[in-house]
Amino acid sequence: MAFKVTGIERGDWAVLRVSGELDLVTSPVLRQRVHGVVAEGHHALVLDLSEVFFCDSSGVGVLIAARRLIRSCRGRLRLILPALGTADGSHVNRVFAALGVRRLFDVHPDLESATTEDTEPLSA
Repeated sequence: MAFKVTGIERGDWAVLRVSGELDLVTSPVLRQRVHGVVAEGHHALVLDLSEVFFCDSSGVGVLIAARRLIRSCRGRLRLILPALGTADGSHVNRVFAALGVRRLFDVHPDLESATTEDTEPLSA
């Protein structure tokens, strides 16, 4: 599967759907897309990582940098990841848990909950 980032808008939220491997080679593409979305004036961003099947430390680094960028704009960043422990629990979720960085992110199981204002994130 080739790495791909596609964008849509959902209400006030800009959504970037990411699929494939998020690694040293592909993470600069995601970094550039996140910067582009913020430069366009979107400060409410959802990164849908439910179709990312591999993520290394550079992928985690770009997600942490995206969090930092959005926070500097007083924006909101939410991630979509299948719940850890489910049949389709994502690789990214396992990497986050192993590195202890999951608590840094507002994680939701699907687009609907991620773009609904009053939803609670998944517990860490």
